[in-house]
Amino acid sequence: MTSHGGRRGQAERDAITVEIGYALCSAVFAAAVVFGAVAGPALFFDLPGRLERALPLVGVALATVVFLARVVSVLVRFQRSSQPSQPGRTSPDS
Repeated sequence: MTSHGGRRGQAERDAITVEIGYALCSAVFAAAVVFGAVAGPALFFDLPGRLERALPLVGVALATVVFLARVVSVLVRFQRSSQPSQPGRTSPDS
């Protein structure tokens, strides 16, 4: 059911599916970039023991936060853009 009581059409369900896929893929990419930027030095450079163990852990924590923030922001933006500005109206000339 939609917010105005009707059933969702196939096009709307497809749009939601595509947006969820985009949110997940872009979040995985962003999280991987953050993890690589934070944990990368521990893999490529000879760092002191504690720092070498801490950077991957911090990278995982930050990547998780970035992943969740990206998914939420994409889906919230999609939800806001799919709702008509005036309930019951679907186009400017209706």
